[in-house]
Amino acid sequence: MFTKKLFYQDPYLRSFSARVLTSDKDEQGRFYVVLDRTAFYPTGGGQPHDTGTLNGIHVYDVEEADGEVRHYIEEPVDIHHEITGEIDWERRFDHMQQHAGQHILSAAFEEMFGYQTVSFHLGQKICSIDLDTADLTDEELMQAENKANDIILENRSIETKWVSADELSQYPLRKEVSVSDNIRLVIIPDFDYNGCGGTHPDATGQVSALKMLYWEKQKQKVRVYFVCGRRVLKKLGAKHKVIQCLTNTLNAPQEDLNETAIRALQLNKDQAKTINELKRELIDYEVDSYIEKAEESDGRKIIKAVFVGRPMPELQQLAKKTTAKSDDMIAVLVNETNEKLQLVCASGEAVHANMNDLLKQVLPLINGKGGGNAKVAQGGGERIVSPEALIEAFVQVL
Repeated sequence: MFTKKLFYQDPYLRSFSARVLTSDKDEQGRFYVVLDRTAFYPTGGGQPHDTGTLNGIHVYDVEEADGEVRHYIEEPVDIHHEITGEIDWERRFDHMQQHAGQHILSAAFEEMFGYQTVSFHLGQKICSIDLDTADLTDEELMQAENKANDIILENRSIETKWVSADELSQYPLRKEVSVSDNIRLVIIPDFDYNGCGGTHPDATGQVSALKMLYWEKQKQKVRVYFVCGRRVLKKLGAKHKVIQCLTNTLNAPQEDLNETAIRALQLNKDQAKTINELKRELIDYEVDSYIEKAEESDGRKIIKAVFVGRPMPELQQLAKKTTAKSDDMIAVLVNETNEKLQLVCASGEAVHANMNDLLKQVLPLINGKGGGNAKVAQGGGERIVSPEALIEAFVQVL
């Protein structure tokens, strides 16, 4: 049940009429129809499928299997009925621009440096090709981009031909074709000859422009990311908007943004360092203050304190420093947040009590979890008792 592929006759065809041959569900329960002819391009060759409507019903996926083109739709239609299809032209033409741009870019890399393209991905926002080379220089990148844009500006024709396997020797193909019959060539005369089943504009000028974004290593290959056509303008607009925001935020012209940002980041690092030093000094003052307020109990000194929204690392420092400064000291500190209680306990060297064991005896009061060692332990749980009650429970198990 072969479907006539109108997109090969005219890739600019936006609407068409057809007859429904099959209306069914697939294994996943998705509705689909098979038509006697279609302008919808199915996923293949690195190019995504078209979208659009059939009699106003959204077509969200198109796949091909054994010559049967399945149009996945959101609700079923009747078999043998005439149907009208509408292509999402903006999506289709974008794919045509990206795919043709890939042909031009791949041919430029191969012609100039001998780097063959081993794979192509047409993404929703950016495209990529994998080059058969372990490395790439910025100069090579720029030269290939310039060559590609020269070919685009020359507005060379993009031709398609159906040939037999015996006729392939007449063309300087960039790589071997993957099929033995129904071979379709996409040709940019005197520049690129390639087997391809995708849709392309009829001239390179319609690609408009090509811009490479960046590249990265992929094992022993190099992956180059790029955009073509209207995507170049969208990228330019987005980047310009970001730059305008940065110029206002940093109060610097575009050419000075990098240096200004570096200075701002360094200043932030310096300030963060100063703040940390001041926090350490503050904790040292707190240590002396809490030691003076320590309560006597059975020959031991106990520091009890409740905090709100205090970072746990600071509580840990405070507990460790107080017990290090006074070897008969026990610190029991609780931090309260909107949803939970956090407990830190520590003891000096002269205290014969296991903080980890004591902690685990009181954590069930707050459905908590935690752990540590004999000298320092911490944990947290639900705020279902008061901070003061949690501290007193800990003191009781001492």
